[in-house]
Amino acid sequence: MRLSGRKIDPYIKPMLATAVHTVFDSEDWVFELKLDGYRAITEIKSKKILLYSRNGLDFSTHYPSIYESLKNIRENMIIDGEIVLVDRNGKPDFQRLQNRKNEAGYTLLYYVFDILSYKNKSVKDRPLIQRKALLQKVLPVTHHIRYSEHVEKEGKKLFRLVKARKMEGIMAKKKDSLYKPGYRTKDWLKIKFHRSQEAIIIGFTKPKGSRKHFGALLLAQYQGKKLKYIGHAGTGFSEKKLDEVMLQMKPLITPKKPLQDDINANDVVTWIKPQLVCEVGYSEITKDGILRHPVFKGLRNDKNSTAVQQKTEQEIETKTVVPAIRKTTIRTLRKTKKKKA
Repeated sequence: MRLSGRKIDPYIKPMLATAVHTVFDSEDWVFELKLDGYRAITEIKSKKILLYSRNGLDFSTHYPSIYESLKNIRENMIIDGEIVLVDRNGKPDFQRLQNRKNEAGYTLLYYVFDILSYKNKSVKDRPLIQRKALLQKVLPVTHHIRYSEHVEKEGKKLFRLVKARKMEGIMAKKKDSLYKPGYRTKDWLKIKFHRSQEAIIIGFTKPKGSRKHFGALLLAQYQGKKLKYIGHAGTGFSEKKLDEVMLQMKPLITPKKPLQDDINANDVVTWIKPQLVCEVGYSEITKDGILRHPVFKGLRNDKNSTAVQQKTEQEIETKTVVPAIRKTTIRTLRKTKKKKA
């Protein structure tokens, strides 16, 4: 399914998380499941409902069952969550979400994990733990809308459960974090079990044998304003995916190479304008920034290619983030106690 349609204007950009290497335990943090789907903001005001993607794409016609379920919310509010398609065991399936056709055994859900406004009053400056308590109280649970649960302290235990179920990963969020729209914060962290990144498709090679359309996709990410080649993905495609991706690439074919890097693709390359974003899994990243064994997971029409920056896609060491935050928390608590005294 190609996500297209009208853009909401103006729209709220969601708060974003920083990727880190390792999981941890902490009394200062809560931990949630990292859901493999489409990020979605909902604005409800005077019975008018806006449901849209992280880049303002209207979701109301794409997910009518969720849109109808949102009508059960009586109060004005702005909420943030993830649209996923889950199997009978509650495991999200991103590829099926892209091509959803009322599949037996799968349920479309909107997991809501944060609230930005309630009864026309902003709650973005309240601590996360208070916002989640409010959200759990005011969010009606329906067949398609769920409150996203969390656990406190025990990030490692939750991550072990995620690994056992072969799910995407977990989110770690600082209890006293404020909601900052459009800001990539280190108060929210993502820790993935299955490594994956967003990448921009810049070209494709010729198909071989009985395969249709193309052999592999050439991938890149931005380093500042320049594109940098990060590898090519030739696996992860069904026949339907080959058709779908080719349909979207054809109008973007260009004779102009979109980047300056020398690329050894071992084949003739057809270049395309750097507009399509996809998600790819991989085993590791080389010192040169090349993805090893990249596997195509799906197109990300909900994301702008200009936002796919290499610095935001790469994981950082957890220890460079968490200790500094703990010190800040301690200093803040001490200042608060002095003021009360």
